[in-house]
Amino acid sequence: MTNLAATALVTKLSRWVTAFYGKLDLLAPLSILGLRLWVAWVFFNSGLTKIKSWDSTLYLFEEEYAVPLLPPDIAAYLGTAAELSLPVLLAFGLAGRFGALALFLFNIVAVLSYPDLNAAGLRDHQVWGLMLLVPLLQGPGKLSVDFVLCQSRMGKWLCGKSEC
Repeated sequence: MTNLAATALVTKLSRWVTAFYGKLDLLAPLSILGLRLWVAWVFFNSGLTKIKSWDSTLYLFEEEYAVPLLPPDIAAYLGTAAELSLPVLLAFGLAGRFGALALFLFNIVAVLSYPDLNAAGLRDHQVWGLMLLVPLLQGPGKLSVDFVLCQSRMGKWLCGKSEC
């Protein structure tokens, strides 16, 4: 193969790869939305479970969970409220970084508060934590209320450059 043929091949491959990566970039907003919706559903569903059986929830907070610094009943109310409200923010991407940060910290407290968490449960919490890092570090993406607000003059204070 001559230098000219090799250069032409490399140029052709480079164009193909660049075009392919460009198509992948179009999927990025969908992937961030998918992560946000998935992890939001996990936490929201946990909150729904808690309110469906409030007596069991209070029992667990009194007997099983060791939430630091809070009395069990206050921890139960605050934890349930967090699991029902923060996922909504995350799902819509409204104050998306705040929602992701709050759920990330909530996830850590949940792991630390439940000493009997098995290996599979710990792995789930690790995955959810990693999923929450994406909207926390990258912003909620173009398919979010934050992005729409960011496009307006009044919303510029809301977001950093990564969301706009």
